[in-house]
Amino acid sequence: MISLAAGDLRSVYAKTRASSMKARVSLVKSTDRPAAIERAVNILGINPVMGKDVLLKPNFNTADPFPASTHNETLITLIDKLKKMGAASITIGERCGPPATADVIKQKGIDTICRENGIGLINFEELPEQKWIRVNPPGNHWRKGFDVAKPILDSQCIVSTCCLKTHRYGGVFTMSLKLSVGITHKRNMGELHGSGPNMRKMIAEINQAYKPSLILMDGMEVFTDGGPMTGEQKRADMVLAGTDRIAMDAVGLAVLKLLGSNDTIMHRKIFDQEQIARAVELKLGVGQPENIEIIADDKKSAEYADRLQEILLKG
Repeated sequence: MISLAAGDLRSVYAKTRASSMKARVSLVKSTDRPAAIERAVNILGINPVMGKDVLLKPNFNTADPFPASTHNETLITLIDKLKKMGAASITIGERCGPPATADVIKQKGIDTICRENGIGLINFEELPEQKWIRVNPPGNHWRKGFDVAKPILDSQCIVSTCCLKTHRYGGVFTMSLKLSVGITHKRNMGELHGSGPNMRKMIAEINQAYKPSLILMDGMEVFTDGGPMTGEQKRADMVLAGTDRIAMDAVGLAVLKLLGSNDTIMHRKIFDQEQIARAVELKLGVGQPENIEIIADDKKSAEYADRLQEILLKG
């Protein structure tokens, strides 16, 4: 394991600083997942992957079916989209848990997907010790920092794809911020899950290590209670895309409030949720709901976006 020097730390954290401009989150209301993913990315009007080696970070916490883990159709569609956008290469990188990452990859058929689509695959759990970097940001709630997979720190372009679900084991919700737990070493999980009231803050703090260039959230179906492996499931029939993790998770929480979720979601303001509040303190994205703009390209999606925007502003 290697530790980052102070100068390197400043360089890493500088990548996370968000601008004061509004964060745009695209929304497509549809039951057609591939079409919705294509449209959601297009609506943003950006192409951060052109000519770059892309590291694609999914949600493979376990091999349980969507929304417990990234839907294989989502993964295949997103890979195809990134190729169309001119990505120089694409590599999936993930660390699962509690199950062994190799088992999850095999059960979900991810190795086959990678082979058939001509993309790379990195099992973070199998990285040698020198490929783990100790990151210890100032003022964090980790005892001695946390270990990040070096491919994440080395990547010139990271694309994240997350699910939309609650988390019964202390995280409260699992979306784009909590997706980052999968970039850390399994040895860090004992401290995280045993940290009690600091757990949500520590989740947010992991996100200081990198900044995604594009985030896709599959909300076709969601867990409104329980999770992350199983839970109360409802249809939302929508896809979100953006670049700001706070904005993405805030809109996701608005979806849960609209659908009806557990007391921790329903009875707490969105920006008072500890993952969000700590991420705001760290300047990882927008600082208030007024700075989030939900954009759509059709009437049905726009009407749904308006309902979510209202929930966001109310908190």
